[in-house]
Amino acid sequence: MKQELPSYDELQSYDDVINHLKERQKHLLLGNGFSMSYDSNIFSYNALSQFLDKSENEVLQKLFHIVKTSNFELMMQQLENVAQIAEVFGADKTVVNNIRQATTILKESLIDAIKDLHPEHVFAIPDEASKACAEFLNVFLSNKGHIFTTNYDLLLYWVLMRNEIENAMDGFGRDVEEKEEWIASEDRQYSELRWGKYKEKQTIHYLHGALQLFDEGIEIIKEEYSGGEHLLLQNIKERMEKKNYPIFVTAGNGNEKLIHIVHNKYLSYCYETLSKINGSLIVFGFGFGEYDEHIIAAINKACKKRQDKNMNWNMLNSLYIGVFSENGLEHIKTIEKKFHCPVRVFDAKTLKIWG
Repeated sequence: MKQELPSYDELQSYDDVINHLKERQKHLLLGNGFSMSYDSNIFSYNALSQFLDKSENEVLQKLFHIVKTSNFELMMQQLENVAQIAEVFGADKTVVNNIRQATTILKESLIDAIKDLHPEHVFAIPDEASKACAEFLNVFLSNKGHIFTTNYDLLLYWVLMRNEIENAMDGFGRDVEEKEEWIASEDRQYSELRWGKYKEKQTIHYLHGALQLFDEGIEIIKEEYSGGEHLLLQNIKERMEKKNYPIFVTAGNGNEKLIHIVHNKYLSYCYETLSKINGSLIVFGFGFGEYDEHIIAAINKACKKRQDKNMNWNMLNSLYIGVFSENGLEHIKTIEKKFHCPVRVFDAKTLKIWG
């Protein structure tokens, strides 16, 4: 018989969950709550909508005043619905194209907003906060766990880079540009950071892309700090000024997001990895909203018992979801049946990621 979820006052703490799982393999899924726990004034949708509300783009201004929402996914979905309705009624193709162009403008403006609201560099994060976050992440990485995130910002990347956490592998590396054996290793020219060479060791997965990741057609590359006055964010800004935008999944519903994901080799690999995890998955700051059905589908795929090449049976055994409020708990209760493995809920406020 399935155990009922407790009331909000009876929820276990994050430490209770970790102590229960002990040395068992566990993975982490992060949502926007991870970034908001660092600074909600920067990383909340309200902050982004306020930024865009001040935009000089007349189309965006009108859209925000008509729709009256800070939910960008909802606005994009509504725009696509309007475009489809216009097509059904035989509207002029120019009108339909203009509606879809508005979605592109919104996506690009959202990236601009995240970029401009973002802390300027890695050392803008206080050292104590960075170390506390690194300790939190290491609980998973030190025991063959994977970290998945749907966030676009640089916070996770910065913490991993600054603290040099063992086993934190994002799958990127350099290729030697000259193949001649006679060239000494110190004289060889190396490529930018390309994804794929170390994907079998990858433990960090940006499920919806991130500011530092760019699709160059053949290669997926990661922007990096190049020394001197050019900070990482400055390099990203320069790329974006040339209309080279980061990998960024912002389609409306879960199915549209999944279509975007499967057409990108990096995103599809991250998604498939999530669908194959074993042990337990701890979720922090991710609300499983109406546009997240693709994430639920990946989790359910991982819940299915499967045999690996060594003839061992593996599956995701349990799911631990952090909630911040009574309303959050009630939402999980309404969607609990969607998951194909046992669901447990813990009080997310007991987890002080940034110290």
